[in-house]
Amino acid sequence: MPSIKLSVKLRSSFQARVARVLILLLLVVIGALYFSVKAATNSAVRGQASEQLQLGTRVFERLLDVQGRRLSDGVQLLAADFGFRDAVSSGDSATIRSVLLNHGKRINANDMILLSMDGKVLASSLSDLPDGSPFRYDQALREARRLKQSTLIVPLQGKPHLLVEAPVLAPLPIARVVMGFSMDTAFARELRSLSNLEVSFLSVDRQQPGELVSTQPPSMAQNIEHLMLANGKHTQELTEYEQHSFLSKTLMLAGGAGENDNQVIALLQSPLDAAMQAFEPLDQNILLIALVSLLASLAGALLLARSVSQPVRALAQAAERIGQGDYQTPVSLKRSDELGLLASAFNSMQSGIAEREQQLAHNALHDGLTGLPNRALAMERLGSAISAGRPVALLYLEIDNLRAISEAGGPDAVDLVLQQVGLRLLGALRAGDTVAHLIGGEFLLLLQNATSDGAVATADKLQQLLLKSQRVAGHDVTLDCRMGIAAFPGDGLAAEELLSRAAIAMKDAGQIPGHIQIYEQGRDLAHRRQVTLIRDLRHAAANGELLLHYQPKLDIREGRVRQAEALLRWQHPQFGMVSPAEFIVLAERTGSIQTLTHWVIEEGMRQLSEWNQRGLHLQLSLNISADDLLGPDLADRVSSLLKQYQLPAEQLIFEITESAVMREPEQALKVLQRLRECGISLSVDDFGTGYSSLAHLKRLPVQELKIDQSFVRDLDETSEDAVIVRSTIEMSHNLGLKVVAEGVEYAHSLRLLERWHCDTAQGYLISRPLTAAAFETWVALPLGAPSVVVH
Repeated sequence: MPSIKLSVKLRSSFQARVARVLILLLLVVIGALYFSVKAATNSAVRGQASEQLQLGTRVFERLLDVQGRRLSDGVQLLAADFGFRDAVSSGDSATIRSVLLNHGKRINANDMILLSMDGKVLASSLSDLPDGSPFRYDQALREARRLKQSTLIVPLQGKPHLLVEAPVLAPLPIARVVMGFSMDTAFARELRSLSNLEVSFLSVDRQQPGELVSTQPPSMAQNIEHLMLANGKHTQELTEYEQHSFLSKTLMLAGGAGENDNQVIALLQSPLDAAMQAFEPLDQNILLIALVSLLASLAGALLLARSVSQPVRALAQAAERIGQGDYQTPVSLKRSDELGLLASAFNSMQSGIAEREQQLAHNALHDGLTGLPNRALAMERLGSAISAGRPVALLYLEIDNLRAISEAGGPDAVDLVLQQVGLRLLGALRAGDTVAHLIGGEFLLLLQNATSDGAVATADKLQQLLLKSQRVAGHDVTLDCRMGIAAFPGDGLAAEELLSRAAIAMKDAGQIPGHIQIYEQGRDLAHRRQVTLIRDLRHAAANGELLLHYQPKLDIREGRVRQAEALLRWQHPQFGMVSPAEFIVLAERTGSIQTLTHWVIEEGMRQLSEWNQRGLHLQLSLNISADDLLGPDLADRVSSLLKQYQLPAEQLIFEITESAVMREPEQALKVLQRLRECGISLSVDDFGTGYSSLAHLKRLPVQELKIDQSFVRDLDETSEDAVIVRSTIEMSHNLGLKVVAEGVEYAHSLRLLERWHCDTAQGYLISRPLTAAAFETWVALPLGAPSVVVH
């Protein structure tokens, strides 16, 4: 009996020791597994968060670049606007402010500032920038321009602002236009929607932090501001606020660690809590498996003692593989006990982690609604094809009647339509081609090894397929689609360029039958504007869009205005006032210049006749182009109009350029002789800038020379221009010609011209070009204009 009791006791003690050892070993294995998985998941979450921060940084930089380009395009367009330049030249503050406000609203610019060339505020949409005050960032703008930087980020009004600048030329720089937008809460939310990151902005102005702009809750504002002020340039670290963890990255947008007066700081934060919550079921499963294993070990300690080492070793190796990121190798244990269950749980855990990683990667490159590749994946594949030099055609498809479908069947019907369209497109293309869903009703198709002609055939087939009626949510739906095509390498050598041109072709497709359009070379915005201007210029006169402005010409000896020059203006219904420097060139290039000249001559004569009837008798100068001198009927047309309006020919002066005569000298001389026989005076315009041949000059039947404004504008008695102007006046008088100096802008220039016996002066000093009514009022003033002092 004692021996039996001892045996039982020894066996019990051995089982207890084995149970304790096994339990201890199992605890070690489970602990190693748990912390390995925990470390792996933490590393994966932080890695993904770091990648998301990098991607968010690129998205932020690209968004700033897009905003900068939009503002740059807007400020260039405003600076080039003729009406605006005219208002700036004349100092019309009301017009300047109105143009700044209206233009700022059109392009959603927060800041609209007009600066003088010395950096003082001429007009501003900001309440704290009074007119005449120096603009504090004038030097920074000059430095950015010197470094060829298109944008400048500064702290302004307590918030970061992105500024762009463009000079106002008339034709020399007379002012500078500054536009900007504020990095406010709306901008931060837009960036968060694009990158899934929390975004914060902080400006430091004269060492004083401004208002914090953030997508984080207000309760975190103090901690966030402290983090942004403490960190250096482009730093990244793990931060915690109110039991929430973030991977944070600080971007110094302006200033730096040693530049505490003015700084602009951005903070991008990737939340870690939501990602970690996805792994909580995994932790619970591990703990549950550990509990089951412990209970099983107590019941079968002796039976497990001999075979426990091998499964534990296998499980430890599996835990190590998972910690290193290997989720593909399964745990192979052919057992039906608890260790076998544990091995199965390991395999399930590995599969779950691998599936989650694959899903994350898939979601980053695919559309959630249709399951098709998204724009990022499509552009990646397009870029790969371009890098490999493979021909590829890009087909941009848009469904135009999605709104009607939504109104009829609701948003669910639209989703079903998009899903069915994706399936139809996939079924119709070849293996290797790509169908991507961009946004709304827009799809992008990459046709490998295809030309534009092949893409047209595919587009036609797809259009016929999509035109077939389909049943969606109880409604019969017929799709209205348009498609644009751009092909590599013929239509572009870069992925973004091809996409942009395919989009242009798609928009053009809506205007033609068939709704399929291949990209046409040159269909960019500038070319489209030129095409529109060329098209509309032919009908501008008939549509009443042309008008004449009249610039007074001062008789220097008498101190009276006896002449005026008619200057053509075009009020375009879409583009507003178009500069003559732009449309005259287009008219000469397309053959429309003669139509414009005919209109100018008749309108000038009509206005002269009207003034004559009211007792205002003037000589009017009209500009004649080279094409007009080559036509045979100019003199006959002018004679007919003189009779129609009962106008003396002596009231007309036709101005011609030297270059216009030099194109066809013999033909031009014949036309000029006939005009002179009619009694019309002739003037050589822009003298000194053309071929300037005195041999040809003495052959011309002209009575007047106009010295070009480039010699007169900055006239100084000691300058080389003074020698040229004085010599030209003396030479012209010796030849019996009168002299007109154009571009007179300063009183001392007028006094010099008077001393040198110049006959006529024309320029902004006397008056800028005026409408007919304004000119008539101006002439009625004492001495023609109160600002002109003669003698």
